[in-house]
Order: sequence, then C-alpha cells, then structure tokens
Amino acid sequence: QVQLVESGGGSVQAGGSLRLSCAASGYTFSSTCMGWFRQAPGKEREGVAAIYTTGGQTYYADSVKGRFSISRDIAKNTVYLQMSSLKPEDTAMYYCAKGTRLDGGSGYYCSLGVRWYGYWGQGTQVTVS
Repeated sequence: QVQLVESGGGSVQAGGSLRLSCAASGYTFSSTCMGWFRQAPGKEREGVAAIYTTGGQTYYADSVKGRFSISRDIAKNTVYLQMSSLKPEDTAMYYCAKGTRLDGGSGYYCSLGVRWYGYWGQGTQVTVS
C-alpha cells in the first residue's frame, strides 16, 4: 500500500534552514503530483509546494516563494522540501502527500489544494523561534 514517511523536522531559529524529506513506497513514483502541506495549531491545513515527479514542474504558495524549494529524486522515490529564511510563522506540522494532476484547460498542473491529495504521511514538526 502507499506509504509516505516524512523526516527532517526540528527546531530552528528564525532565518535558519531545514530540509524535509518524504520517502514514498507502494506505488509508481513517476507521473504523479507530490505535495508538501502544513498545519499550524488552530489553522486549516494549507498547501506549501508541489511537484510533478516526471517533468519536475514545481508550484509554490505565495507565502513561501523564494524561500522554499521542492525537488525529487526519482531513483530514491523521495521528495524534498528545502526551507530557508525560516520565519516563526512557518511553525507547523508539515505533511507530505500524493495527489492527482489536474487538467487546467491549457495544460495539466499539480494543485496545492488539500482535496486533490488522497494519501498522506504522518507529518514532521517544524518549529521556528
């Protein structure tokens, strides 16, 4: 079955960096959307970044553009989220998820919407102080 296992979370000072990893198994890693989401206490889960594993197209929330970078290693079935210039407001539980590519009319894309992702990891905590 599909398994997604996140790692790399921790505590860091503002301005610091962390790299999250998501190891995927149980399905064909190529030709799928992989996303990173986060949820802070009392807030809804929100999409942070997504990548189409075959073509490598990336998508980012405005709040993290220029600071976060999503990438994948197809040989390792792993997706990464490199986070830099971290802010206290980045504090949250971060989740990796597998989703469906959508037809936007002019082309396919990976959404940052939670509803389009059906498989989730257990999460890894990121705390920025």
